[in-house]
Amino acid sequence: MSWITRSAFVSDLRVLLAARDFRRLFSTRLVSQTGDGVFTAGVGTYVFFNATTFTSPAKGAAAFTVVYLPYSLIGPFAGVFIDRWSRRQILVVSALLRSVFVVLTAALMVSGRNGPPLYIAVLLVLGVNRFFLASLSAALPHVVPDDELVMANSVSPTAGGIMAAIGGIVALGLNAATGDTERGAAITLLVAGGCYAAAGLVAMTMRRDLLGPNREPGVPAGRLPGELASVVADLAAGARYVLRRRGPASALGATGAGSFLFGILSLMSILLYRNYFYPSSASVAEGHYAVLAGVSAVGYGCAALVIPPASRRMSKRACITLLLFAGAVVIGALGETFDQIAFLAIGFCLYLARQGMAICTVTILQEEVDDVYRGRLFAFYDVMFNVTYVAGADLSAAFMPHSGKSPPIIALVAAGYVVAAAGYWMISRQPSAGGERGTSSPSSAAQARSS
Repeated sequence: MSWITRSAFVSDLRVLLAARDFRRLFSTRLVSQTGDGVFTAGVGTYVFFNATTFTSPAKGAAAFTVVYLPYSLIGPFAGVFIDRWSRRQILVVSALLRSVFVVLTAALMVSGRNGPPLYIAVLLVLGVNRFFLASLSAALPHVVPDDELVMANSVSPTAGGIMAAIGGIVALGLNAATGDTERGAAITLLVAGGCYAAAGLVAMTMRRDLLGPNREPGVPAGRLPGELASVVADLAAGARYVLRRRGPASALGATGAGSFLFGILSLMSILLYRNYFYPSSASVAEGHYAVLAGVSAVGYGCAALVIPPASRRMSKRACITLLLFAGAVVIGALGETFDQIAFLAIGFCLYLARQGMAICTVTILQEEVDDVYRGRLFAFYDVMFNVTYVAGADLSAAFMPHSGKSPPIIALVAAGYVVAAAGYWMISRQPSAGGERGTSSPSSAAQARSS
């Protein structure tokens, strides 16, 4: 059975890579997400595993909030422009902007300014990056046939996540080679900036109009002031659109529930490794946390092997439900041990489940959402990922012990996965108020703009 699964994966991957436009979009993602891994690991080790600091729940939650929440609150506005501007140009410009912001972040690290200026610089990099990733997802149906979307959503973000993990390992090596100093962290970030610049160059090899959005014939693109004035109305139209379609709406809800619980576990894992497993050595804690990250990355990659064949045998709704329930079983069985080997297993399984849910949810949005709304829906999806992730970390910080070891919190998280699985299954089975997805015809596009 494993041979059949692997053979089907390789066969589908070969079909996808035969398409030149997909290869270019895929390469843009891989190069960019390698830079993401380098950047995130460089900043993470600088903030969380600094030998001169002792991470507390409040400090950890504050870092999560400063980095993720502000962009998430304005993220839907980006979706409107993803639906209006050339997505190829968005990829090119945002990649180059990130390179500039990375240089600014590196300069702040060298100067030793690790307060608000550094957090703002990191926020700028990650904010533009979320815009970049949402554009990649909205663009994918323009280079892949509908019957290959599940496989494409397995290969693209999963391979990107693997490259991000490799980039993170490279960053840890660079930090170690430069003595874990501020100057070394800055050098690490400059490598990430080089990756972003390279991703922009790859994106430039695609035609400007290749990735959409599809426009109504004869209707020119509006000027920027007019587009800014229509942002709120467009967002309201996007919200009404998704609320009438139970499939996309419930998938977004499941994403939010899973991210909330994942945020709790993310904060707990940092505290455990820094303050419980290795409280006397930040560098040793960093090394062992890197092992956890590596094992988790393997689980993340395995989602690309597991989800496509599973989605051929059951609905994507059933896949999401089973993945949530699997998270409950793994956490309930292994979490209370607070053993490092058990947490490696938890990391592997939860990252497999998290990426598996992402593959299914992204495919649902691509299959059941008209192209004229797709950018807004992917921006909403990004918000669900980030706001709920931060909310999980922030709310749990009030009850999280300094060491991170809390059996009651583990029990609540396991129960939360059960509730999320059951709630999603029941809600997603109810009929949509707006019926099935319509086609992206001129009339539907006109209705979208007028609503």
